[in-house]
Amino acid sequence: MRILIADDELRLRKVVAMHLKKAGFEVVEAGNGKQALELLGEKEPDVCVLDVMMPEMTGLEACAAIKEDDETSSIPVILLTAMAESGDIEKGNTAGADYYLTKPFSPKELIEVINSKLKTE
Repeated sequence: MRILIADDELRLRKVVAMHLKKAGFEVVEAGNGKQALELLGEKEPDVCVLDVMMPEMTGLEACAAIKEDDETSSIPVILLTAMAESGDIEKGNTAGADYYLTKPFSPKELIEVINSKLKTE
């Protein structure tokens, strides 16, 4: 299974990638939402994990673009972000996110969420 991670914070992205690789996933990394969309068609991930606050294109914008495209709308999108207010979560739901996970997060919980989304899709 292939997971696309988009986060502009390199250190955090590498930590997430390391945990996912340990769990047996193939990982594709992007530094922002625009790069994530560019990699989407090329790498065909099974799940996308997007930060919300990123330059060029936010995770919310990337999520909405993924969900609006018939080719990619079935790919589960998990927003992994420090933005934890109820209004932020609502924006994630409006963008079409399948799950909203706040930082700091448990790598174990992220892997459980990914596995549950893979089983339900």
